[in-house]
Amino acid sequence: MKPNLCTLLAIALLPIAAWGKIERVEPPFWWTDMPVSTLQIQIYAPNIGPFRAEIDYPGVRLTKQLSVDSRNYLFLYLEIGPETKPGTLQINLTYQDSQVKIPYELKQREDNSDRHQGFDSSDLVYLMMPDRFANGNIENDEIEGLMEGVDRSDPTKRQGGDLKGISDHLDYIDDLGMTAIWFTPTFENNSPPDYGGYHGYAATDLYQVDRRLGTNEEYKQLVDDVHQRGMKVIMDMIHNHIGLDHWWMSDLPTNDWVHDVEKYGYTNFRGPIPSDPYASQADKDRLIKGWFVPYMPDLNQRNELLADYLIQNTIWWIEYSGIDGIRMDTYLYPYPDYMARWAKEITDAYPNFNIVGEAWVETVAQEAYWQKDLPGIDDGYQSHLPSVTDFPYCFAVRNGLMEEFGWETGITRLYYLFSQDALYSDPNHNIIFLDNHDMGRIYEQLGRDEDLFKIAYQILLTSRGIPVVYYGTELMMGHEDRGGDDEAWRQTMPGGWPDDERSVFTEKGRTAKEKEILAFTHSLNHWRATCEAAQSGSFLHFAPEDGIYVYFRVLENEAIMTVVNSNDESKALTLSRFEEVLKTFSQAKRVPTSEELELKSELQIDARSALIIELNR
Repeated sequence: MKPNLCTLLAIALLPIAAWGKIERVEPPFWWTDMPVSTLQIQIYAPNIGPFRAEIDYPGVRLTKQLSVDSRNYLFLYLEIGPETKPGTLQINLTYQDSQVKIPYELKQREDNSDRHQGFDSSDLVYLMMPDRFANGNIENDEIEGLMEGVDRSDPTKRQGGDLKGISDHLDYIDDLGMTAIWFTPTFENNSPPDYGGYHGYAATDLYQVDRRLGTNEEYKQLVDDVHQRGMKVIMDMIHNHIGLDHWWMSDLPTNDWVHDVEKYGYTNFRGPIPSDPYASQADKDRLIKGWFVPYMPDLNQRNELLADYLIQNTIWWIEYSGIDGIRMDTYLYPYPDYMARWAKEITDAYPNFNIVGEAWVETVAQEAYWQKDLPGIDDGYQSHLPSVTDFPYCFAVRNGLMEEFGWETGITRLYYLFSQDALYSDPNHNIIFLDNHDMGRIYEQLGRDEDLFKIAYQILLTSRGIPVVYYGTELMMGHEDRGGDDEAWRQTMPGGWPDDERSVFTEKGRTAKEKEILAFTHSLNHWRATCEAAQSGSFLHFAPEDGIYVYFRVLENEAIMTVVNSNDESKALTLSRFEEVLKTFSQAKRVPTSEELELKSELQIDARSALIIELNR
């Protein structure tokens, strides 16, 4: 028997008490004395929309409350004054004769002396995928209520790495000379097994660490432990999309919370479009409003409630965990004005904090467009993003080392790349890298050529910018198949699992070649940590000649000279050409051995090699 209209109306008007409990309150708590005064609270419960709230707590004022398209949501906006004390306020909700009380905690902020430090060119960042690094707790491999467990027989599936595995190997990372750790996202990704959400980019709960990685408390403790070592943590976030199984998707707050895939389809992946003065609106819409992949619904940041939610979620994680920086995924795909607002509000609230946006584009001009204080362009967009991912740098190193030297090819690509640095407001704030979790490993890209690998690593540690080392690169990790798949790009670290036959975390478990390469990368990492010129020296270079490229990083009393010989034979480098720099320094040492060098008329450079020389007055 079908209910009549009167019955349906009666059901719709039933108070919350007839339907069940409050299912979600986000954020779950807040703090007093925050750098922002406004708090949005999202309440989710059956039929909560018609309820109206009252709050009586000293220093707290309820300024706005909004019902939305789904009557199962209620949004509250609070102003929390500077005089507000920590404690538990009561949210009193009333509808007709029904009342609901929700206790909401305002915590005391923690001491921020070693939190929210930011990161810069003095740092050396270690990028890892938690699922692929180490499994420290096999008890969380399978979690009730989460759809996918561990399947180590298939590299496209979850492998079981977790926060405990990272914590267990902090000695290894610290000893490498790394000063910051960047994790790919740790948010809950409750995806079906056939999708493979181990990477973390299809979030199903933005306030919850995936329990197969650990708990929120374990994440916070890991950040504290990293800080105690004098290191930093960079969190990976995504505001372009969520996972199809995010709890919102079964009951969207508003009809425009996500973009309509039937109308806009899937993104065109054309990153240059926002900075293109001739771009069509159709192309812009498809880039910004199209879904990234079928499993990733595209968020509509033009919805003010959603925009406030996402910005506040960022602030919550910064305050809760104490992280020092954020890498924002797919920075080019949301609305540019939203991303500018997000970057400004975060850096205004946490002035020492640093954020980097992933801008996967091919050219320097397209990359520089996204960095704050962009000189010379007035198209109405004002960026507030401190750092960008320098993809043109990555491509120039990889392609330049694989090509024959020429007027525009080979290592000349590096010369042309750096010669465009005037387009950036601060090129030394660029994130520079040789590879990452979305592309073939550098050893593969260089044809599994050890000489070229060593040159690339030396260039990375002497270039302007903030260098990032992808986990395993310190061991020259690669794969015989140069194609792209999870096994070739995202291997597990041998020794990170209890049943592994060997462990690269111990000297005994490394192969002879791994020992050799680790000694090479280790010594360069630690040298850079002590060399201010390599971190922040001004950049000066000379146009490549005869297959050799020379550049300097210069400070007042010290400098480094990097010589790259791309030839298949050794070369005698005539030094008189570099007199404008060399004449001011009297001491020269080879890096990292500290072997003293005499810089007279010539310097012999080995075939297919890079030479780093430290100069002092």
